[in-house]
Amino acid sequence: METLDSNMILINKFTEPLELSHSNTPAWLYPTRRDAAARFTDSGLPTRRHEDWRFTNIQPIANTDFSPASSDCTANASHMLYNELEGTRLVFVNGNFSASQSRLEDTDGVFAVPLSRAFAEHGQLVEKHIAQYADVDANPFAALNTAAIKDGAFIAVKDNIVCKNPIHVIYLSDAPDGPTVSHPRSLLVLGANSQVTVIESFGGKNGQVYLANAVTEVVLGENAHVDHYKIQMESTSAFHVATMQVLLNRGSNFSSHVVNHGGKIVRNDANATMGGEGAECTLNGISLGHDEQLIDNHTSIDHAEPHCDSHELYKNIFDGNSRGVFNGKIFVRQDAQKTDAKQTNQTLLLSPNAQINTKPQLEIYADDVKCTHGATIGQLSAEQMFYLRSRGINKAQAQSLLTYAFASDVVSRIKVEPVRQALDAVLLSEQGLPGNFE
Repeated sequence: METLDSNMILINKFTEPLELSHSNTPAWLYPTRRDAAARFTDSGLPTRRHEDWRFTNIQPIANTDFSPASSDCTANASHMLYNELEGTRLVFVNGNFSASQSRLEDTDGVFAVPLSRAFAEHGQLVEKHIAQYADVDANPFAALNTAAIKDGAFIAVKDNIVCKNPIHVIYLSDAPDGPTVSHPRSLLVLGANSQVTVIESFGGKNGQVYLANAVTEVVLGENAHVDHYKIQMESTSAFHVATMQVLLNRGSNFSSHVVNHGGKIVRNDANATMGGEGAECTLNGISLGHDEQLIDNHTSIDHAEPHCDSHELYKNIFDGNSRGVFNGKIFVRQDAQKTDAKQTNQTLLLSPNAQINTKPQLEIYADDVKCTHGATIGQLSAEQMFYLRSRGINKAQAQSLLTYAFASDVVSRIKVEPVRQALDAVLLSEQGLPGNFE
């Protein structure tokens, strides 16, 4: 079997474990992985001297001695399931497909399989789209993930097909013997006039140290529709770095709701390109920070074509010594007339030691547009707390009710009922997330 040029194999701890030649990956993928490895070798990890990382210190990641995630782990993902949820379920443990925990359904025109299988069964479609959108030049973590492509989720929907049930993709990390690193990869390809709901869940056992470095690429055909949900509930000792890159074509609609509840250091990059007239993109998120957590959300929406709409609503609730970062950029190109873009970031600080660094941005080169952005930071209302306490509600319950009210306009937009109910339980619980992987 052909192997990659050894000169291109990275020599640091993040890539020594990576087997850059896999028996289940096709030969055409080798140059892509080799080039991504070389790019990461050249760039290295970002530091706070990089503008996009100046509020996020990833030195704890750089200082951790990671080992390759074991492919023999049989960790159970039952705590990450929504038992009422019907439809296909793809489970990966340390980046490896777990057939015993997955549920594959045969649906006409819908293909939801592990990448390792898609390479053989849908090779041309995978080759056309994989690693074509996430920017390995600008994002070292995306380059590292691309260099490590081995398995992951592949979802494709043919033209004019509506997928009735949500597709649930679960990435479970298990590091019982010390810090490990894995690289989850998802590819979604939607045909014209198609529709699908996809849930990506990330988690691990509390107390375990690992790095989950994820990349999700989404391509929507004309008038396609995707409802996407990302539920991040990693170990509070773990690191989660993720890139989502979306390409919308004419008349397509993409909506994403990100829930962050877990992780020691969390970085989410959500990028969308409006590549066709009449496209619509929604990026919403809710982050719940406790203790020493750092949760960083970076979004970028590129309005490359006219008559496109985008909406962003990111809310943060931070307690203890937790910190948050939000950087949202709306870019409107010269030819993107009739753009309508709205961006809002709101943060609730429950502790005097909690912090948020927020930077909403507009970069506009067209003159016939409607674009707004704003950020607010506040604390719980003393009057509202007093009102609830005076009616016999204890302090913790009152705080939970008020924080839920703050988050409710994001939560209410989640259309998948089991997901919405689970988030309700998190927000209303005095103790945080019940049974958080203990």
